[in-house]
Amino acid sequence: MSTTLSATTLLAVPLAPLVGAVLAGIFGTAFGGNWIGRRLSHSLTILGVLVAFILSAMTLKSVAIDGARFNETLYTWMQVGSLKMEVGFLIDGLTAMMMCVVTFVSLMVHIYTVGYMEEDEGYNRFFAYISLFTFSMLMLVMSNNLLQLFFGWEAVGLVSYLLIGFWFNKPTAIFANMKAFVVNRVGDFGFILGIGLIAAFAGSLNYTEVFAKTGLLAPLLLPGTSWLLVTVICICLFIGAMGKSAQFPLHVWLPDSMEGPTPISALIHAATMVTAGIFMVARMSPLFELSDTALNFILVIGAITALFMGFLGIIQNDIKRIVAYSTLSQLGYMTVALGASAYSVAVFHLMTHAFFKALLFLGAGAVIVAMHHNQDIRTMGGLARHANTRIAWLTSLIGSLALIGTPLFAGFYSKDSIIEAVHFSQLPAAGYAYFAVLVGVFVTAFYSFRLYFLVFHGKERWGEAAHDDHGHDSHHGTHELPINPGWSINAPLILLAFPSAVIGFLAVDAMLFGDFLKDAIYVDAARHPAMAELAKIFHGALQMAGHGLVTAPFWLALAGVALAYYLYMVNPTLPARIQARVQPLYKLLDNKYYMDWFNENVLARATRGLGTALWKGGDQMLIDGAVVNGSWKLVGWVSSVVRRLQSGYLYHYALTMILGIFVLMTWFVWFNK
Repeated sequence: MSTTLSATTLLAVPLAPLVGAVLAGIFGTAFGGNWIGRRLSHSLTILGVLVAFILSAMTLKSVAIDGARFNETLYTWMQVGSLKMEVGFLIDGLTAMMMCVVTFVSLMVHIYTVGYMEEDEGYNRFFAYISLFTFSMLMLVMSNNLLQLFFGWEAVGLVSYLLIGFWFNKPTAIFANMKAFVVNRVGDFGFILGIGLIAAFAGSLNYTEVFAKTGLLAPLLLPGTSWLLVTVICICLFIGAMGKSAQFPLHVWLPDSMEGPTPISALIHAATMVTAGIFMVARMSPLFELSDTALNFILVIGAITALFMGFLGIIQNDIKRIVAYSTLSQLGYMTVALGASAYSVAVFHLMTHAFFKALLFLGAGAVIVAMHHNQDIRTMGGLARHANTRIAWLTSLIGSLALIGTPLFAGFYSKDSIIEAVHFSQLPAAGYAYFAVLVGVFVTAFYSFRLYFLVFHGKERWGEAAHDDHGHDSHHGTHELPINPGWSINAPLILLAFPSAVIGFLAVDAMLFGDFLKDAIYVDAARHPAMAELAKIFHGALQMAGHGLVTAPFWLALAGVALAYYLYMVNPTLPARIQARVQPLYKLLDNKYYMDWFNENVLARATRGLGTALWKGGDQMLIDGAVVNGSWKLVGWVSSVVRRLQSGYLYHYALTMILGIFVLMTWFVWFNK
């Protein structure tokens, strides 16, 4: 039985997509002379990700079955005193699972892109970007130190900026990618502060070395305050997660990022970038377990995101934005699980969500292609009856059933475990969080099946016009029949549908109650008993599904589906009448709680004033005026004075020497009395 992993094999996992990205990005674009065509570009990048997936699957097998582990430094970049800056890998159950999820979803997206982007001029460039994104995410999840984690963290942010603004001639896409970049910088400021505090007080950036010093860090106070140092560190780290994983109030970038092509919606917003924050907090569990204050903060933020972002999905009409708000809500569920110290449940939901949310995003893209790039669900309908969209219909149904937590489907096992873990949590914020995740079940089911019924059932509304809030035509559907998206689009849907249906049933025991994540996640069971209580009531995946049929979440989900069916299939005129009666509430939701307005008109103006003051006072007056211009002016003045002493006459220099000797002798005699 092997218990070791090859460093060379592990290094090949992130490097394979990187090689594909470099070849397609240089030789497949005008930058490198367009030496290779579309077919070779997508073949190289798909091959790179396929190699990474195969090696990741082999690594998962070694970790899960043979108990293999790896934690070594591969390269030391520099050493500052005792602080080492290194590149290394830590491979355990958590990392192996993330490697497989990232590479599998990325592989599906690469294959899907062949059909979805076939008419786009930036075809090769897009493949280079998504392969580079895969490399960045793999470096993040495989890291064994905070420096490499931060590198991957910033790299996925940079590539997401390029992908969201891929159509750089589209003003809304440019606005969206700049918004994502700026909001993530806010979160990353907290993240780098947390890393800096760890480096300063633990003296290391290596995970193992930092965790070994938790006993020393626990009683320390932040210098000059009465705050526990570990609480400040954890909150700073979580602020980074709030930006990357789109938690309230740093969530505003994610819905607008739908301006990018659909494949990146599945890649960035389902399985990879937005889950990086969840992964990071789970990896840092030995630190977070030391601070109940930080865990309460996480619970509250996650509960707000899970519930209130779900409400926004109810009134959306763009098919991609509905799925985007669903992502926000589900990220809130994962965050709630982290706050309840159910870290393994959070990463379990991360895994199941990656499959069914990627399926829903790619299914939405298949519908968009079939409907001639129409994205308004009000001008669709009846697609389940057409052969060209039957695969999109069936796979979207599987994804929706998994999303709402239908027993036996993947999402049921992870979502119900989150709800139970919060119920067992003893933290003060757990009561509010439990209420939020329960109501969120109903909301999720309602908006998910509102989309499902409007797109796939009912009458065909393809030629009808959708109206805005003032009754004016905002979008016209197409009179043309749906087209077949093609196998490069349909095949990934089928392949993603299988794990969306069965992965929860197969993995719940090992991931939550087995040894798979035992050495990757630490929980103080005495203070945070949620996982211990879950283990007591778990009697197998089949029994859990049977019991799920009589629990409140199941009936709330069923009620949400039933209400959506009644409002949009049985009595389709009622939603408009309800909207007319609750206009203030509808306006609040339509304006996304006025968060964008607040950011643009309050925060931006306040920081603009501060920025102007720093610019004029700090940059112009202090740096340019005093330091830069002041230094050369001072040198010029001194030079003008000293120059007068350089007369060129010998007797002037002799007199100066005599005076100098006189001063030196006077000083010597005076100070030696």
